[in-house]
Amino acid sequence: MKRILLIEDDRTLSHGILLTLRNDSIEVEQAFDLHSARELARKGIFDLFILDINLPDGSGLDYLQELRSSLNTPVILLTANDMETDIVAGLELGADDYVTKPFSLAVLRARINNQLRRTEQPVSGLVVMDDFRFDFEHMEFRKKGQLIELSKTEQKLLRLLVMNRGITLSRADLVDRIWTDGAEFVDENALSVTIKRLRDKLESIPSKPEYIRTVYGIGYTWKAGEA
Repeated sequence: MKRILLIEDDRTLSHGILLTLRNDSIEVEQAFDLHSARELARKGIFDLFILDINLPDGSGLDYLQELRSSLNTPVILLTANDMETDIVAGLELGADDYVTKPFSLAVLRARINNQLRRTEQPVSGLVVMDDFRFDFEHMEFRKKGQLIELSKTEQKLLRLLVMNRGITLSRADLVDRIWTDGAEFVDENALSVTIKRLRDKLESIPSKPEYIRTVYGIGYTWKAGEA
């Protein structure tokens, strides 16, 4: 399922966009100001941001700059039709597309689908960093040349962490993305156990995590190369 963060203070417009987009393959989270947007982005992983430039507690352009400092997630700007300077500034800051108000919801949906298709393009399954060589395509994992045996669940967890290195992934998102077999309930302790097993296999001193860092109260992040 694709997750979209919609940041728009016009509640009527936001609700209309929500109804247009929401289906079995897309989940939309709404934020009506920058504060709530930051909170939602901190706790979850999103495949696309829809970002209004003019928000009650700040500029969407400033938030775009924040996003681009750590994420490559696609961003579509919502702009007033007479603010060409905002459009230029947004594209220069790294926005992937823009739609000017007033706009057709059908056009916006087409632009969104285009960006989501781009995120589905295959990425290399090989990651080489520090002492590690992770080949997710061939399911071969090595540290200092030595083969590491990982379970399927550990492989899923490792891929999520290293492909989002530097980003804190919440426990809830990790559980949702790892245990995707349709089970109605997964004991949250299963994630803690999987984290511990992966740490034990990857780290020389399990009691002093070097790579998988716990962000207390939120989740986990991969910090390869830090002491």
